Amino acid sequence: MLPDLVTSAESTLPLHAVAPTSLPALLDRLPPVAASFLRASGFTGRAQEWQLLPGDSGLAGAVLGLGEDKSAASSPWAFGALPFALPEDSTWRIEGAPDPVAATLGWCLGAYRFAGLKSKPGRRPAQLLAMPGTEAAQQQAAAIRAGRDLVNQPANHLGPAELAEAVGRLAAAHGAAFEVISGEALEAGFPAVAAVGQGSPRAPRVAILRWQGAADGPLVALCGKGVCFDSGGLDLKPAAGMLRMKKDMGGAAAMIATAEMLMRAQAPIRLLLLVGAVENSVSGTSFRPLDVIRTRKGLTVEIGNTDAEGRLVLADLLAYAAELQPDLLLDAATLTGAARVALGPDLPALFCNDAPLAQAVLQAGLDHHDPVWQLPLAENYVSWLDSPIADLNNVSSKPMAGAVVAALFLRHFVPKEVRWAHLDLYAWNDSGRPGRPEGGEIQAARALAAAIPALAAAQRR
Repeated sequence: MLPDLVTSAESTLPLHAVAPTSLPALLDRLPPVAASFLRASGFTGRAQEWQLLPGDSGLAGAVLGLGEDKSAASSPWAFGALPFALPEDSTWRIEGAPDPVAATLGWCLGAYRFAGLKSKPGRRPAQLLAMPGTEAAQQQAAAIRAGRDLVNQPANHLGPAELAEAVGRLAAAHGAAFEVISGEALEAGFPAVAAVGQGSPRAPRVAILRWQGAADGPLVALCGKGVCFDSGGLDLKPAAGMLRMKKDMGGAAAMIATAEMLMRAQAPIRLLLLVGAVENSVSGTSFRPLDVIRTRKGLTVEIGNTDAEGRLVLADLLAYAAELQPDLLLDAATLTGAARVALGPDLPALFCNDAPLAQAVLQAGLDHHDPVWQLPLAENYVSWLDSPIADLNNVSSKPMAGAVVAALFLRHFVPKEVRWAHLDLYAWNDSGRPGRPEGGEIQAARALAAAIPALAAAQRR
């Protein structure tokens, strides 16, 4: 149970959720003092409007406007601002929520703040009386909040070792097998990961989690880019571009959260989680522009830019996962600025080699208010990765379609017969909104956690 939820309370206050059309009926039900006050306040029931209600002995409740848009009223974000809008140390029961599951999720996500490094605790959020049937929402919120904590951690607190340890803690919590590959074994088995991390004193590693929800279930492989800080390497980023690079492990955080949701839900699958935990630093041992490195698959890659390191990390992870012939292979990464230029911060770019898989993820994103948007794997851009001295270059020869070309690079490491989806995401909220405070964000995990069990069930039939 999250600290923002209670299962019982001697004294709870009613929070009336109301649309403009149902406001007259609420006014008729309220005690005369509260109804008169609400009328005098000018409350109309528009979305995100809220008002405290007086009673004979002080605070008698509150009312939340849902607005006219039924879809928005049923989203988690309709309730996301309330934990810090309502009085501290108050406890509430929601009355009239269109979707109690979404309301619970929104409350729990809105109650999140990353304050683990402050010397004094911040304001506590208001608490919610947990509603029956919302356990899945509580579990999803817990996974997202843990993922946000990972993204928000400063890079000096979360390096490759600490990110791998987070996977280990998750494995221990769910009885999963856990393995870390480092040192000579990493250089031999994941040479591209090793090359990216060779300039940092904090050694790279690959964290592997294996879990069985069903011994005969389909194998679902999740791969996450875990670059704990990205300086750009010798192709050094400018200061503005480096400022938020502690979030460059956001793809790994999203995959860790997805894995946690699937395990908490006891999904009937065999789960493989791979996290490439690495730091892209500048030193005398950093890999260089025009170096040629070897990958796990055996393909050689000419380094056109050391700042295009995430695709090198994923290349080895994808190759490892593909060797196990997974039924589904999914990866997530904060991979390209081009995806953000095309779709903005809130829409992860989806690339997929299988139409039913793509449609399942797209629809789950819409159904669960966790949207993604599909971009094409354009065949006519494949030649842009040609190299005169290696099998391919890690960057394009042209300054266009960066997200598409990055996805095409990754596709070289996925066999044609494997159903694969790649998510290029932002993993950050530039400013605070209801349910989405400024800072690290876990994107697409709820969509994937909803789509994967359905795809797995279809696979077993």
